[in-house]
Amino acid sequence: MPFSNFGLGKDILRAIQKAGYTRPTPVQVAAIPKVMQGNDLIAIAQTGTGKTAAFVLPMLHRISLANQQGQPRGTKALILAPTRELALQIMENIRAYGNGLPIRVAAIFGGVEEEAQIKAVRKGVDMIVATPGRLIDLMERQKVDFSMLEMLVLDEADRMLHMGFLPDIETIIKDLPKRRQTLMFSATLSKEVESLARRFLYQPKMVQIGKRSNPADTVVQCVYEVPAHLKSQMLLALLRQSHFTRVLVFVRMKDGANVLTNFLKLAGVKVARLHSSRSQEQRLQALQDFKDGKVQVLVATDIVARGIDIDGVSHVVNYDFPVNPEDYVHRIGRTGRAEAQGEAISFVPKGDLNLLGMTELSIGQRLERKRLRGFDYHATTPAPAAGEKPEKRDWRKRTREIEAKQTAKSAPKKPASKKPTDKRGRK
Repeated sequence: MPFSNFGLGKDILRAIQKAGYTRPTPVQVAAIPKVMQGNDLIAIAQTGTGKTAAFVLPMLHRISLANQQGQPRGTKALILAPTRELALQIMENIRAYGNGLPIRVAAIFGGVEEEAQIKAVRKGVDMIVATPGRLIDLMERQKVDFSMLEMLVLDEADRMLHMGFLPDIETIIKDLPKRRQTLMFSATLSKEVESLARRFLYQPKMVQIGKRSNPADTVVQCVYEVPAHLKSQMLLALLRQSHFTRVLVFVRMKDGANVLTNFLKLAGVKVARLHSSRSQEQRLQALQDFKDGKVQVLVATDIVARGIDIDGVSHVVNYDFPVNPEDYVHRIGRTGRAEAQGEAISFVPKGDLNLLGMTELSIGQRLERKRLRGFDYHATTPAPAAGEKPEKRDWRKRTREIEAKQTAKSAPKKPASKKPTDKRGRK
């Protein structure tokens, strides 16, 4: 089935072709006609199946048609996303799919100066992509106008409707026009969250591609049962294999990301890190360096587990096994995208075997157990990284030393104080 069967405008079809899309994915085939008809929609599909295009293409068509008919301009579409990175990625997709269309779009998210965002909105935009926190701030200060809003999208709906986000979503929605089209897209959506989602939708249609909470079939999954203190050495051993070309490593905590990143740097691995304590500029640079192949490894927390699309990720490594099965599905969905093959590896110490069991029960399959040939599973302490002396095996201490040096280098130098001199000018 070609994209032309959906009734999309010629400019949009031309942009799709230019972007390299030849045929729609199953979720696009199922969702786009329903969105074009104006239905509210709940769509569930595995990661990497083209959900963004499933809602962006119909929205672009509708706004473009309204502009051609001379309807009053205003913000007609709002897309809510859980992270800044995902909001920016959706922006990139809108610009690609709407290439050549006179449609204006703005992104609103925290972590950067707000003046540029306010200025962009003040000029007038057709679409806004936003994270909830910054958007609520601008709404309360009446910096945005949604009086003409016709379409609302909650991307990664299960995370957006998690109890931590629910109050923000309710705050935003209560100030939006009641007559609107609302769409919810996600890779996972529990029955409980689905019933909650229906509070915001009117007689929604349901689209479900594949089984709920199942990983994509294009991802080969396996587990290494390894002691916690040897995980860094096992990762290093795997990274030295030639087919580990672009590797996304997930950790639970920001401190863990810092420690692991510095350990890999000491071992000579080209690596970047991405977590919420990094500045927006640092986060974007790390992501771009990974996409461009300037670094082999990106160490990240779960802020990049949802929706982020990076071409050519050969492997996802769960360095710290996720607590929730849904997070496991989203994490490993960063590889094996767009029908490409990928591999997901999980390190599971004895203390995490219960989490592994819960995940296997949720996805309905037992993950293959593997052993790394030649690896010493019984070592009491990790071996030193390449170039490191044996006595420097305390990686956390070594990491703190490195970070202190980096901080000292970046700090402004104080002018040298002049020593007092006597009357003859001697010090």
